[in-house]
Amino acid sequence: MSPPVRRPSRQVAEAWQPRLYAILVGLLLIIAYVVAFVVKNDDDVKLDFVLFSTETTLIWLILLSLGLGILIGVLLSQLYRRRRGDRGREPRNPVAELPRGDEAVREP
Repeated sequence: MSPPVRRPSRQVAEAWQPRLYAILVGLLLIIAYVVAFVVKNDDDVKLDFVLFSTETTLIWLILLSLGLGILIGVLLSQLYRRRRGDRGREPRNPVAELPRGDEAVREP
């Protein structure tokens, strides 16, 4: 006769949450990647504007470019939505979508 199979107690089964641990591992990997990215891109670069120039680290230049790109993208999408909305998109008329008298199903 084989020994009975022991199942983990309900507390142990509830304490083990694989999704939570997967999220934590994923976050740790992202944090490690960001730290490595910052360390790798710490070189000084000269940034020339039209009227002046400055020297900064490459990571700040990357973050500035990312921030400006996001800001410009959001502003352009809002401008597009506003222009498209003003151009005569008619409001929805739910009464017009009702079936006409000859299409209506009549109950006996």
